[in-house]
Amino acid sequence: MAAIEAERLTRSFRRRGKVVEAVRGIDLHVDEGEIFGFLGPNGAGKTTTVRMLATLLAPDSGRVSVAGCELPRRMGQARRLIGYVGQAGGADESMPVLDNLILQARLHRLDQAEAHGAAERTLHALGLADLTDRLPRTLSGGQRRRVALALGLVHQPAVLFLDEPTLGLDPAARAALWEEIRALQVAGTTIFLTTHYLEEADALCDRVGIIDRGRIVASGAPAELKRSISGDTVTVTAAVGEHGGDGDGDRVKNALEGLSFIREIRETASAVRVYVDNGADAIPAVVRALDTHGVRAVSIGLESASLDDVFLKHTGSSLRREL
Repeated sequence: MAAIEAERLTRSFRRRGKVVEAVRGIDLHVDEGEIFGFLGPNGAGKTTTVRMLATLLAPDSGRVSVAGCELPRRMGQARRLIGYVGQAGGADESMPVLDNLILQARLHRLDQAEAHGAAERTLHALGLADLTDRLPRTLSGGQRRRVALALGLVHQPAVLFLDEPTLGLDPAARAALWEEIRALQVAGTTIFLTTHYLEEADALCDRVGIIDRGRIVASGAPAELKRSISGDTVTVTAAVGEHGGDGDGDRVKNALEGLSFIREIRETASAVRVYVDNGADAIPAVVRALDTHGVRAVSIGLESASLDDVFLKHTGSSLRREL
């Protein structure tokens, strides 16, 4: 059964007298118990889409169903079955952590005793039981994100929306939050998350969707999407020449364009990525071609296709460049 369904979803805004189409007719299907990742550059329509699915923003057109509830007809019931954790977190900085969760539970119509019990259980499950009397503003970044997660979970939602859940966290705190997200899936929660971190999408998500300029340009399991970029990637970083940084990528591309085994060449902010069938065989020929054209390489690397390559193929830019 689908936990989230959207058909031909659209949303526009008026900015400075002009109409901006933020979301332009997207279709989505997320199964119950799935972790679905939503990737896209800044301004692509990610947050607008999530806010529409989470009942926080009305679409201009299209059909939406979340947790079995058609919107907007059954919006009240949907909101009782949805958890939402935005980038800002949502905690009241002047209220202790436990009181924040009790208030959130009460807003979801739990009585006082139920709310208190749910708050304590959620804090204990997320390893926050020793922070009940602390104010959110006194917590570390990782602790604050876990409190935000607790606020989204205290009423035990069927579907949880996470907007950039690990943004700004150090690697250790990010890994700890990943474990919490995996545990939620095991417990049966459907999770829809937006992220800038490609390794996060690769490690956590059963499927991902890539949105660009308001349209979904690719979707599928991470492994499936990477297989669509068959072969290997040779990454060439050239030494700065007399023309400066912008000219170096052009010199690399000019040197390699005539090689028959190269399927595609794309320039990123820091290097030129060369897509080939067999990287080990290609590297010697790449080195010879660069040498023939007088291009000195600072480094040449070999790697298998990544989600960033998938992103680059479908959007024309690297998501890593956004960070």
